[in-house]
Amino acid sequence: MIDMSVDIGGLKLKNPVLVSSGTFGFGREYSDFYDLNLLGGIAVKGITMKPRKGNKPPRIAETAAGILNSVGLENPGINNFIEQELPFFKNYDVPVIANISGNTIEEYSIMAKELGNSVDAIELNVSCPNVKEGGIAFGTKSELVYKVTKAVKKCCKTPLIVKLSPNVTDITEMALAAEKAGADCISLINTIVGMKIDIENKRPYFDNIVAGLSGPAVMPIALRMVWQTAQKVKIPIIGMGGISTWRDAIEFIMAGADAISIGTANFYNPYAPIDVLRGIESYMREKGINKIEKIKINKGAKNYE
Repeated sequence: MIDMSVDIGGLKLKNPVLVSSGTFGFGREYSDFYDLNLLGGIAVKGITMKPRKGNKPPRIAETAAGILNSVGLENPGINNFIEQELPFFKNYDVPVIANISGNTIEEYSIMAKELGNSVDAIELNVSCPNVKEGGIAFGTKSELVYKVTKAVKKCCKTPLIVKLSPNVTDITEMALAAEKAGADCISLINTIVGMKIDIENKRPYFDNIVAGLSGPAVMPIALRMVWQTAQKVKIPIIGMGGISTWRDAIEFIMAGADAISIGTANFYNPYAPIDVLRGIESYMREKGINKIEKIKINKGAKNYE
């Protein structure tokens, strides 16, 4: 019998296949394609204290093997999320992970308190600019990662996942800071800063000038960062960044990820998470592997004895 279950910092999943925040909305649209109960977990669209309209269009641009997005965290706000979106998931037996974004440590902490036990885990998006630090993103300095993680952990009633930004010199420093501050798990990577220029109008394509690059093009970078991070931290890792096939997922698990998350692939293949899940199962049967963690070749700082 194949055991696909994993425990990521106290959050128990039936299998290691999740869907990434920002690519799955609040689950309603994808529920028309397949049974959401098949997923290991769902990281819903990022939420903020108050509703946000997001950035001016255009917001999306295709690139070679990926997309640039400048959505700007458009969302209905935490109160609407709790009252209007969360009840939908009562129809399913799948862990819900709330991705939260804030401009200050206080905002993050308030959201963590308000969510309480209404979700199964909180994913802390530290790629947001800290208004009290002159716009510096929380995730670009280890001391800021530590401060915000420590503060939110005190308010968290569920496992805390810290989502790391790749736009740093050494992502392992950020991972260690999150671990030291009490994070139960880390997820990586978030999008990579990119840019596009409208050559006809001779101006940046996006009103915000820069945007986040995701998709297959970023996978080698994400895989390298997961490999490096797994050698430094003892807490579980959710690997993401360009995963579109079960082979990609196996690479991330071999690199040290305890679970994986599908993002951009959801846009062009809504069945991608299920395809990946079935592929992992077939691979395990073919190789005679009965537990998902036995796929790993990089166990890093973790102890699986």
